[in-house]
Amino acid sequence: MKYIRTPKPKRERSHIPFRLNLLFFFVFVLLAALVAQLAYLQIMNGERFKADVDSTGSAVVTGSVPRGQIYDSQGRELVANQANSAIVYTKGLGVTAKQMRKTADTLAKYITVPVENLSKGDMADYYLADEAVTKAVLAKLPLSMQKSTDTSAQYKAARAYAEKHLPAYSDHEQEAIMIFKKLNGASQLTTVYVKDADVTEAEVASVGENLTKMPGINLGTNWSRTYPNGTSMSGIIGTVSTEKAGLPEESVNAYLANGYARNDRVGTSYLEKAYENILKGAKSRTQVEIGNSNNIVNQIVDFKGAQGDNLNLTIDSAYQAKVQETVTNVFNQALANGHASLSDGAYAVAINPKTGALLAIAGRQHNVKTGQVTDDALGPINRTFVMGSIAKPAMVLGALQDGVITTTNNTQADTAIYLRGTPVKKSDYPLGTFASLTAVQALERSSNMYMMWLAIKEGGGENTYVPGQSLRLNENIFTKMRGYFNQFGLGVKTGIDLPGEVLGVPGAEHNEYGQLAVGSALDMSYGNYDPYTLIQEAQYAATVANNGYRMKPYVVQSISKTLSDGSAGPVVQTTTPTVLSKIKNSQDQIDLVKLGMWQVIHGTSGWSTGRALSTLNPGVAGKTGTAESFARVDPDDSTSTQVETITQSFIGFAPAKDPQVAIAVVVPNLSKMTDYAKDIAKQMFQDYYTINDIQPEAGYNADAYNIN
Repeated sequence: MKYIRTPKPKRERSHIPFRLNLLFFFVFVLLAALVAQLAYLQIMNGERFKADVDSTGSAVVTGSVPRGQIYDSQGRELVANQANSAIVYTKGLGVTAKQMRKTADTLAKYITVPVENLSKGDMADYYLADEAVTKAVLAKLPLSMQKSTDTSAQYKAARAYAEKHLPAYSDHEQEAIMIFKKLNGASQLTTVYVKDADVTEAEVASVGENLTKMPGINLGTNWSRTYPNGTSMSGIIGTVSTEKAGLPEESVNAYLANGYARNDRVGTSYLEKAYENILKGAKSRTQVEIGNSNNIVNQIVDFKGAQGDNLNLTIDSAYQAKVQETVTNVFNQALANGHASLSDGAYAVAINPKTGALLAIAGRQHNVKTGQVTDDALGPINRTFVMGSIAKPAMVLGALQDGVITTTNNTQADTAIYLRGTPVKKSDYPLGTFASLTAVQALERSSNMYMMWLAIKEGGGENTYVPGQSLRLNENIFTKMRGYFNQFGLGVKTGIDLPGEVLGVPGAEHNEYGQLAVGSALDMSYGNYDPYTLIQEAQYAATVANNGYRMKPYVVQSISKTLSDGSAGPVVQTTTPTVLSKIKNSQDQIDLVKLGMWQVIHGTSGWSTGRALSTLNPGVAGKTGTAESFARVDPDDSTSTQVETITQSFIGFAPAKDPQVAIAVVVPNLSKMTDYAKDIAKQMFQDYYTINDIQPEAGYNADAYNIN
């Protein structure tokens, strides 16, 4: 048997060791590179990267400062600031609810806070600030909500569930919740007051010793408005919002656009509001350093802030108090006498006729339905009334401008006017009392008929008037008369530096048939048609008193600084008296009307309307007014019974030779002809004389008195 040898197959050479070696080589290279990079980072740039890890960010936090103070014309402090110790919180970036709850719980150990308006929602927020609680509550929610990616909706659902399953919190725990509520409500990098009233020395000490345990908590100072001389002028000064109330909702966007924070305190009415930019001051600026965990690690004050500038008013608070007292007492007497049940109240204004400086402004508003009487100091600028005959000096001066009478030829027949379908138009005294009157006599005796004849002449109807027939006047009669009245400020805004001044709505020029309201034009001539504010009437009285210059009324005499030690600083701005216009009358014409206003007080006719003020020395000049008015039994119901009433008014200036004060008074909707407006005016003049030490004139004789 022959054996055949089979050759052995060749073994293939393996490549695995080579591949492993190559892999090990790459790993070695990568490790070497990593070691080199680590060495580079650690040895060459270790300090820089360590600094980066430990670095802080920074931001500027602003803080409130005391507002400027307010003084009267004699330097009396009307509004001041009282500093109060406060516990404040500055919220860092990315602060969690858990962190704030821990801070609140800690702070509650050292201070007490009043528990006010604490809702279940507030408690639920505090409850859910515990992460374990939040997880447990979320587990109770429907599966779909648990898996929701809408975190806002998820929290809302968790909050609603928590509100129904809250634990019974103790009084102390509720205080912690109140603190948490304030911390939670703060915006990032803003400072809020946790407690700013009745902070005790013990609380300040305890909090100060434990600040490191409470991130964001610090000791601070807050302030509150005080009124060293009482609140009699609060109706002019106005109010400031609280830190809690913050910015007024109706104008929040405008404030925010001007750099305010939502919890900033701002003036909300009158002078505090009108001079907000002056009073607010410059906020403090603190540089806040924020660590890598978003905690505030340091605070450095860059600018401690500057108190707002001060307002120095034109008003003498002593005189203001007297005027307010007089208005109050006289109106209370009217109520007690049963003459003011439908009256709106009583109002008075006094200004310096030479400068326009407001000297006093007072008012009492009467709620006809409730009987309640309240202060309404700004009623003279934001309420209008048909004033009556105090418009007559302006009517005479307008007629003198128009040329229908002159200083040497101004006698007119004092006859009634009869129009078709209209009751006779006459004066308050009986027909035939006077055959004719001069302009001075017409003012003294308050002749309506004299003024209506002036209007007829101005309107071109003198030669076409037929008793009992329709009267034709030029279409521009209203425009012409109002143009004359406007020169004195009647029917135009005075421009006073107080918010809320109104204009008043003039009466219609045409009747329902589109015809010229001729009868109304005649009524307007003696002040029984268009309504005016009392500040307009005061400006008008001052314009006559100073021989024709319409001055802009103002309340703030100057603006000044407060020095760092709290003492009065320099004046930085002074109000310069502003002449708005000059009436288009000659001095002779003005003197004629001033003489008529003197005779209103000192005339010897039995029909002189202002004799009640004739005992004042030095003597005064003025004009009384009575307007027919109407009031509803229920002022809120336009269908309620309408009752005919009487509105009484007065304008005047004193001393008549060299006027230092011009006044205007109105007592609307009285049920009887009385002297209440004159009573207020007389006392206002007398008090002005007393407070300003104006002495009686020796040998004073009203009959021989020359006011020119």
